[in-house]
Amino acid sequence: GLYRAEVLAALANAALLIGVAGFVVVEAARRLGDPPVVAGLPVLLTAAAGLGANLIAFVILRRGAKENINVRAAYLEVMADAVGSVGVIIGGALMLGFGWRWVDPVVAIAVGVFILPRTIKLARQALRILVQGVPAHLDTGKVGDALAELPGVQSAHDVHLWTLTSGMDIASAHVTITCETDPVATLAGAQRVLRERFGLDHVTVQVEPECTDCRPCLFTEQATGSVSTEGGRGGS
Repeated sequence: GLYRAEVLAALANAALLIGVAGFVVVEAARRLGDPPVVAGLPVLLTAAAGLGANLIAFVILRRGAKENINVRAAYLEVMADAVGSVGVIIGGALMLGFGWRWVDPVVAIAVGVFILPRTIKLARQALRILVQGVPAHLDTGKVGDALAELPGVQSAHDVHLWTLTSGMDIASAHVTITCETDPVATLAGAQRVLRERFGLDHVTVQVEPECTDCRPCLFTEQATGSVSTEGGRGGS
């Protein structure tokens, strides 16, 4: 589907912010040697009005920014505007009170330096999702160990973890069980462990017998009926 659309939008937003912040820093540094004359009062009033609007948007987006990477990108953009407005207000007041022309480029550099690392972090998060990297809060080894601890499981292998979109982590794994172990119970146990210990609801687990050539075998008897040894909920 279009689950990755929001991730692409977040990456585009981050790239735009990086470009703008970088440009502001470079231009401000260039102007340090000869700061331009800035009308302090109009700048201060305009920045104050902008800050009010940004604070409203900041409050609206704050909760969603924790759950959705695209909202996080918009939240970061609003935060950049709000920080910029605060900087302009401070700079405008100093220019009005003391005539310090150098304050304007210094404030611009400070705002750019504040925004750049946060924007780069957002871009890295979006890229991590797009290249299907392991989510930062999960560990493939720990997930494999948890599956291997299930009763009757000999080993867990081919464990893969990735994020499809914000709030949707995906897992797939193969587990090898003894011939006497119930594959249906193993599958249910694996899904329960992945959900309760790691917060993984979208999983695909393939249960494999240790003794592929032994007969009769509980695994074979159940697997040849209507029982499926592979289960998932919304996996890709």
